[in-house]
Formats: sequence, C-alpha cells, structure tokens
Amino acid sequence: MPRLGERYPVAIEVTAKPKAEYETDDYFALDLPVAPAIMVGEEIVVEGSDIADHDLEVVICRHLGLPEPQKKGLIDRLFGKS
Repeated sequence: MPRLGERYPVAIEVTAKPKAEYETDDYFALDLPVAPAIMVGEEIVVEGSDIADHDLEVVICRHLGLPEPQKKGLIDRLFGKS
C-alpha cells in the first residue's frame, strides 16, 4: 500500500492490533469492518480477506475520479513493460 500512496494523492493509514482486540464488543460497537480490511474513503473494499494490488488500485482510481489502470499481462510483468 505505501507504493500506491506514492503514486496517488491518498493518505494511507494502517491500523494493526492483536487479533483478539478485533473480536471484542468494543470493536464491533465502532461499526468498522472485520479485519483484515481495506477501506477507501467510506467504502469498505474488502473485509476478512486480502485483495489483489490491481483491484485495489482500480478502487483508488475510481475514488479519485482517475482513469482505471490497465491490468498488465504476464509478459508485461516479466519484462517490465508499462
């Protein structure tokens, strides 16, 4: 995620706590997503699982009103093509 914070004008905030703290009544009262989770603005993008980098980048671009990035194929990734 820090890489995406360098590419786009977004603030990245990471909150890490022991798993037991995410399972308390106090945490559920905050109405936050189940960890691990990613939110962009007020939108819960994913909760309880991971997300592919490209999928997260697409959500960030939509949030910022930018064109969505094209997904690179295997050859592009291997040879560093944009």
